[in-house]
Amino acid sequence: MDSSDFKKFVSGRVSVRDFQETALCEDEISYIVSCAGTAPSAGNLEAWDVVVVTDAEARFALAKAAFGQEHVGAAPALFVVCANYVRSMSQYGERGILYAVQDATIACTYMMLAAHSHGLSSCWTGAFEEDDVREILDLPPHVRPLALLATGYGREPSRRAGRMEIGEHLHYETW
Repeated sequence: MDSSDFKKFVSGRVSVRDFQETALCEDEISYIVSCAGTAPSAGNLEAWDVVVVTDAEARFALAKAAFGQEHVGAAPALFVVCANYVRSMSQYGERGILYAVQDATIACTYMMLAAHSHGLSSCWTGAFEEDDVREILDLPPHVRPLALLATGYGREPSRRAGRMEIGEHLHYETW
């Protein structure tokens, strides 16, 4: 893949909130998670974990925890990406909390792109009641849920969201 192919690939990924009911197969789920395993991480500690949720009752409970966002329950698979603080703090102390968050967000990004490469759609959802997600998934105290990645065969949105010009983000040498 050359640079123009890559730019076209990443530009073609959009957040989709309208999913078909078709379930993901185990190979698709495994592929997505295995791609997360290739993501860079601080100290190569891979301070992230994923809970794969395909059970309809659990998905709808998570949708409720996500302030009623319907796409969370409608997606046939949810990848709940979590930061595992203990893994990173063992080497980096308190700074490891930040590194675990960074590791998990990079892993989630790789998962989102992996889904896109398989013709699947996804939507990164960060708005949810953390304690409710913890309870639904029985997460240990040293693990923090950061994203609910709703994934499945989506229906493309009717229009793409506008984007800021790159120059509005860019600074050289100083702010």
